[in-house]
Amino acid sequence: MNARGVHWASINEISFVAGMQLLFWICRVFGRWPFRVVLYPVLGWYVLTKPRPRRASQAYLRRMADYTSTPAPGVLRHFAAFGESILDKMLLWAGLFKLDTVDLHGSELVVEALAAGRGGLLICSHLGNLELCRVLSRQRRDLKLTVLVHTKHAQAFNAMLGRLNPDSQLNLLQVTEMSPATAILLSERVARGEFVVIAGDRVPVSHNPRVALADFMGAPAPFPVGPYVLANILQCPVYLLFSLRHGRRSALYFEAFRDVVRIPRQGRDAAFQELAGDYARRLEHHCLRAPLQWFNFYDFWHLPQLERPDAPR
Repeated sequence: MNARGVHWASINEISFVAGMQLLFWICRVFGRWPFRVVLYPVLGWYVLTKPRPRRASQAYLRRMADYTSTPAPGVLRHFAAFGESILDKMLLWAGLFKLDTVDLHGSELVVEALAAGRGGLLICSHLGNLELCRVLSRQRRDLKLTVLVHTKHAQAFNAMLGRLNPDSQLNLLQVTEMSPATAILLSERVARGEFVVIAGDRVPVSHNPRVALADFMGAPAPFPVGPYVLANILQCPVYLLFSLRHGRRSALYFEAFRDVVRIPRQGRDAAFQELAGDYARRLEHHCLRAPLQWFNFYDFWHLPQLERPDAPR
């Protein structure tokens, strides 16, 4: 596979966080500013020695700059935001993150569903720090989350979080492909009033991924249809969830997406394209508010194993 068409799951992100335990210790002992002083040499080494994520970051930042007609920020700043996000995840699971610095927007949607005993599907993204949602769910015993993940490429990092707090692994469900058994399991959990969380901005781990093309930052990009297939199976309310950091504060944004998703047998592709397009517009909206906080370090606008970004599937 050529360098441009590599799948995100084959990129070893953990090489970036290999030194995070030391940096985490520095932050705990000396504070956040000394952490940042040490972080930048680590970032410099990573950016110099990892051309693939560096090129992906450069391409994304240039695309963002062209789309907004603003100067492109440097790659180092992009990775610095990633490093800050990883530190926040570690602080969260170590019990050192101040949850009173997290602002909730639209959370009444979930609160109302919980009060009515309704479960739902939350479609999230790789924008900001979604660990906040998982930790906040620990603060409400009636909010139970099952987070669908593909973590085989991030075993070292997840093991590190597990050492900080074993609870960090409790509500993760490893999913490569949606099997009937998994669908039944998730349907049972939603029927009990629980919530399932799935990312909507990464092509599925499959030799022949099912995607829908949607405009994103001024160009068509492949988005997975898996969240909408799952929503069609679960027949439950669907919400969007985004996370952003604003200075010293963080925010979680809950948005209503669909009361229910029904995919017709005729016109399935058009239905998927409409759903993916609506999701892409909301993701773009939040990315424009914090462009350095979208952490997809691969060529998002190119389908893996394809020579053309708009080749039909």
